[in-house]
Amino acid sequence: MDWKQHTPQLADALHTRRSFLNRFGMGFGALGMAGLLGPSLTREASGAPTVSNLSPLNPRAPHFPGKAKRVIHIFCQGGPSHVDTWDPKPALAKYDGKEVSEIGGVPLPSPFTFTKMGKSGIEVSSAFPKLGECIDDLAVIRSMNTDIPAHDFATIMMNTGSGRLVKPSMGSWVLYGLGSENQNLPGFIALNGGLGGAANWRSAFLPGAFQGTLIGSVNTSPDKIIENIKSYYASQPRQREQLDLLKSFNEMHSARLNRESVLEARIQSFELAFKMQTEAMDAFDISKEPSSVREMYGSEGHGKDLLVARRLVEKGVRFVQVWSNGWDHHTGLQTALSARAKSIDGPAAALIKDLKQRDMLKDTLILCSGEFGRTPRYDRGARGEPGRDHHNRCFVAWMAGGGVKGGTVYGQTDEFGYNVVENKVHIHDLHATVMHLLGFDHEKLTYRYNGRDFRLTDVYGQVVKGLLA
Repeated sequence: MDWKQHTPQLADALHTRRSFLNRFGMGFGALGMAGLLGPSLTREASGAPTVSNLSPLNPRAPHFPGKAKRVIHIFCQGGPSHVDTWDPKPALAKYDGKEVSEIGGVPLPSPFTFTKMGKSGIEVSSAFPKLGECIDDLAVIRSMNTDIPAHDFATIMMNTGSGRLVKPSMGSWVLYGLGSENQNLPGFIALNGGLGGAANWRSAFLPGAFQGTLIGSVNTSPDKIIENIKSYYASQPRQREQLDLLKSFNEMHSARLNRESVLEARIQSFELAFKMQTEAMDAFDISKEPSSVREMYGSEGHGKDLLVARRLVEKGVRFVQVWSNGWDHHTGLQTALSARAKSIDGPAAALIKDLKQRDMLKDTLILCSGEFGRTPRYDRGARGEPGRDHHNRCFVAWMAGGGVKGGTVYGQTDEFGYNVVENKVHIHDLHATVMHLLGFDHEKLTYRYNGRDFRLTDVYGQVVKGLLA
């Protein structure tokens, strides 16, 4: 053997311009490849979870033990009035009929009364008598704020942490981080979300397996809730054979495309749809519940929605969002808000009590919020009966279960409910807190896309420790 071939040679240090550019260019090519493969190469460094291409919804451990294992988000789209629901302001009646420069108009006194309830003595609006019975389980945030008081922007901001960029929804981030405890159901389901638009439950640049599944209404028979989930032409064994053949073709095609994410998501969606034929029908069939439970939730408003939400999380679904639409009260405030509040008051109280009875409230996080609040003054449009305009400077959200300190009021607004004066909580802070309760450092749950590590909270957000039990 000629050992000289393995010793440094002077010629090794000398390169022509062509050979130098060739090696230099190959180096940049390698860097470019690293960018394309970034999610798999940098996942450990970024703290992101390891996601299997074959089973992306498999359960995964969070960064640290979280108090919550699942989330039910009641989203009151339209902007509920905070001063009529959870933030009492007697000064509005005191200055009734007078121009108040601090709020830019004449105060509109609340038509609702507030009463101290529970051991905590938190003041609860007459619009929510049933939830008032559960007030010691609730943490009421009176100092929420968002960026812009426009429905589309603020709605997407609440659900994705961004009002402009197309980014993954909160439910998709939760599913990406934790996976699902049930491989036969979607890990993220949006009920009644049709008016919100797909941007509010999409996975955006996260793999398609983490996108929310939209269910339009549960007020029908189980086989109609998800259309075309069952084949009327082939038996289940025959469907299995067809799917296996289709999967083999798709995998051969995918191998040539270096496992294209869109095709992967399509394969997974076919598999999930097949598995859902039995499991989904059972989950949405509330007739299997005892009559006492169904009566507790009621058949009015969102009674069936929240009962289905409980059944879904009980079966291992990680994130369920229940959309309550119609909270945009520019006029007819008293009548309209009373109706909307009634639609969630009894059912939400039933949900809390039901989860408690099943020993599930301790690790199920319930979040109820809108996208912004309403002005404490009259709506400037003067459209018929008194109402309120949009207001982004302050609004209210409440949380229960999943490691939340019940019987708590966090934050404070001024005497009119126009500005936050203590412990301001931005949308990013709320999201950071939700992720913390689930066991995640929100700064480390990231996904590399277009050369950047993205996260739910963008580059902002602080965990609100005052809400933690």
